[in-house]
Amino acid sequence: MADKMMTADEAVSRLRSGMTLGIGGWGSRRKPMALVRALLRSDVTDLTLVSCGGPDVGMLAAAGRVRRLVTAFVTLDSVPLEPNYRAARESGSLELTEVDEAMFLWGLRAAAHRLPFLPVRAGIGSDVLRPGSGLRTVTSPYEDGEVFVAMPALRLDAALVHLNRADRRGNGQYLGPDPYFDDLFCEAAAEAYVSCERVVDTAELTKAAAVQTLLVKRHTVTGVIEAPSGAHFTSCDPDYARDDAFQKHYATTPWPRFAERFLGGDERAYRAAVRSWREADR
Repeated sequence: MADKMMTADEAVSRLRSGMTLGIGGWGSRRKPMALVRALLRSDVTDLTLVSCGGPDVGMLAAAGRVRRLVTAFVTLDSVPLEPNYRAARESGSLELTEVDEAMFLWGLRAAAHRLPFLPVRAGIGSDVLRPGSGLRTVTSPYEDGEVFVAMPALRLDAALVHLNRADRRGNGQYLGPDPYFDDLFCEAAAEAYVSCERVVDTAELTKAAAVQTLLVKRHTVTGVIEAPSGAHFTSCDPDYARDDAFQKHYATTPWPRFAERFLGGDERAYRAAVRSWREADR
């Protein structure tokens, strides 16, 4: 079977401007930040992002890489509203399509099943159906005659997700409390790139105690990237918690200054800059 190992920069080199890009994780939890940082080092722009957003959305928006965002929310969890996302919205620098969380889920599921849409009750009677949203309703053909939102498929050109463990073939395992929608992001995408804390043998993923946490299947994965601390500063339980002190620094530092100090080099330079900041902050 194919060995799908590659570096973060190799994965990002396969992306193109104008793509629809799905980013896994949830808020400030298990985001593929090493891949996001690699994306910020590239010249890829004009993206449509599909994300339950956190600092991935904030950083890419601040860097001017996002044309349109499809989301249910953008938050840093302990910081309710992601500040760089807020600035982008207030300046009008990106187009927003905001949907209910259940609609978001059903849009990914429709894309994963290669369906044009799926009916969902969520959204009925809410502001998501306002004029100009582009959303439509559909009526059940059966006796009940119930009206549903026809949630269009969230088809992705590529997806980026981060997991706790993976093998070289693309099977991925989560060890934390929630799988989020990472498997659906991979299934909904033409290409999927999975970063992980540690690459392990397939046998370790298929042990009886581990098989229930085997989330992502190899046939949906294009590339595997070993990236220790690859979700930093978001959480990757149980490997590490969210770095709230650094997240606060991110949220309160003007974007140009933050980007210059922490995002000017590769991943090794990023970790060194974080260590230097932490030592100076003590």
